[in-house]
Amino acid sequence: MSEITYRTPCVEDAEKIVSFYNYVGGETSYLSFEKDEYPLDVPAQKESILSLEGNPNNIMLLAMAGEEIAGIATISSTHKIKGRHDGELGIVVAKKYQSQGIGSELIRRLIEWARGNGVTTRLSLDTRTDNVNAVSLYLKFGFQVEGCRLNSTLLDGKYYDLYVMGMML
Repeated sequence: MSEITYRTPCVEDAEKIVSFYNYVGGETSYLSFEKDEYPLDVPAQKESILSLEGNPNNIMLLAMAGEEIAGIATISSTHKIKGRHDGELGIVVAKKYQSQGIGSELIRRLIEWARGNGVTTRLSLDTRTDNVNAVSLYLKFGFQVEGCRLNSTLLDGKYYDLYVMGMML
């Protein structure tokens, strides 16, 4: 197993990012999208990466195993004055890289970045209530369950609830 390094993406990573998201969408049912349902194509992903440059309250962080993406974490915030302080955290680690501390390190780095960006004062996320590992990870970092969206996800004819979680920085 190669050493994991952490860095922000460059436009040359766009194809790998799109491929990664489309792949992991098929690895787990916990993401909001299925295999090959990632909403961005490579040109749109390049634009998204470029839009992060100089953006004080949006970030994407890659966990790299050599040239391979092991995980991706993001904080996405609106540009609107009333909501730009609230960043939505998203994270996914490929199955073969799970249980190695990569998710924890990505979250730790994002929280540290958010605390220092001069804009973000709150982080929020949604996660399925049955995603026990994720819920416990978020609780460990200080997220609290703020509510529950009943029957929010429909998968294979079965409904699942989502926790709405948040933390003040």
